Amino acid sequence: MTPDVKQPMWRRLAWLVLIWAGSVAALGLFAWLIRLFMMAAGMRSH
Repeated sequence: MTPDVKQPMWRRLAWLVLIWAGSVAALGLFAWLIRLFMMAAGMRSH
C-alpha cells in the first residue's frame, strides 16, 4: 500500500468514533423500545 492511499489517522479515528456512537445510540433505542413495550404490557419499574 502506498502512503498516498492510506487515510490519515484523524479520519480513521473519526470513523471509529462514528461507529461507536452509532452502536451506543442503537443500543439505547433498543432499550427504550423494550421499556416502552414492557410499560404497555403493564409492567412497571417501581
